[in-house]
Amino acid sequence: MKSNMGSSDKIIRFILAAIFVALYFTGTVTGTWGIVLLVLAGVFVLTSLVSFCPLYAPFGLSTCKTNVE
Repeated sequence: MKSNMGSSDKIIRFILAAIFVALYFTGTVTGTWGIVLLVLAGVFVLTSLVSFCPLYAPFGLSTCKTNVE
């Protein structure tokens, strides 16, 4: 797996995951939508930790900075 996520992308995903978890545990979002947000938060954290987003791969997207020599 080649890394396709830059540092800003990872930070944004961590922040969104924290917001989703906070919304769920404060009771702001409950039920099915709450579970969906928790799962999405887990996916965001996991993809940030491995620096790879499977949805970027089929489209050839990458938010990594490339070294131009």
